[in-house]
Amino acid sequence: MWVSLALFLLGVLTALAAPRLLSRADWVEREPVVALWVWQCAVATVLLSFALSMTFSASTAWQAVRGQVFAPAPRAVVDAYELGTTGPWSAVLAVVLAAGGVWTGAMLGREIGQARARRRQRRCDLLVRSPLLPGEEPSDGERLVVLEGERADAWWLAGPTPQLVITTAALRRLKGRQLDAVLAHEQGHARARHDWLRHCSGALAAGFPGIPVFAAFREEMHRLVELAADDVASRRFGRLTIALALVELNEDRGVFGPGSASYADLPQRVNRLLTAAPRLTAGRRLRLTAAAALVPVVPVLVAFLPALSALG
Repeated sequence: MWVSLALFLLGVLTALAAPRLLSRADWVEREPVVALWVWQCAVATVLLSFALSMTFSASTAWQAVRGQVFAPAPRAVVDAYELGTTGPWSAVLAVVLAAGGVWTGAMLGREIGQARARRRQRRCDLLVRSPLLPGEEPSDGERLVVLEGERADAWWLAGPTPQLVITTAALRRLKGRQLDAVLAHEQGHARARHDWLRHCSGALAAGFPGIPVFAAFREEMHRLVELAADDVASRRFGRLTIALALVELNEDRGVFGPGSASYADLPQRVNRLLTAAPRLTAGRRLRLTAAAALVPVVPVLVAFLPALSALG
């Protein structure tokens, strides 16, 4: 059945082409929010293509599935899909893609479970370092926690009761509006729910380590969410302010010298803020967003093309 094969090949083609096209785009660092959206649409297209290919392959291979999928369809539509021309590849492809779907769900569940366990452990450690005072109740809203610490650091602890944590060393080092810029950066992560992007990209990359598009998706999500949060802070407090705050928070880690592979993106983030490349025009941002939103529609059109031809 050609529809199933076409959808499978479309998923493979998108998985191969999307990372290459986005790596060559000159606007990604200038518009990280748009780039995040484009990446999500590309990965959604890959997953949707494989899911539809699995559905049509299973419908071709097994009458029981065919009866459920095409139950309300007119006879002319069923004939247009040529479901009777089955072969052994249909069942094999359906089983392989179904196993991939189950594995993806399992990896996502594992990623979310591990993230919750890490968050619970960090909250327990936080209560040990900053216990509640007698008679103090846990806050239901955003709560700023100040920890005694010799290392300048600040982070956002997500969850049902999000908390912003900052060390006393960071309070001493950050000057003027730099503290406000750091807080705005962390709040940008929380409001955009960047933790979910990290979970989904991490689950796909861990579940399918041999597929480059998922590895690139994870790497770009971790990079782009930081750029997007930097932009949130810079629009309120200026690029120089957030750049200096990043330097103050990380210079003791040796980030800006040789051998700082674990924080290799920080010098690039600071340079990006200081060079102040102009944003794309609103019209181009809108065109990119709309074009990316149309990409997942392509596999749907391919799937319904025989039905539309039969009915038309």
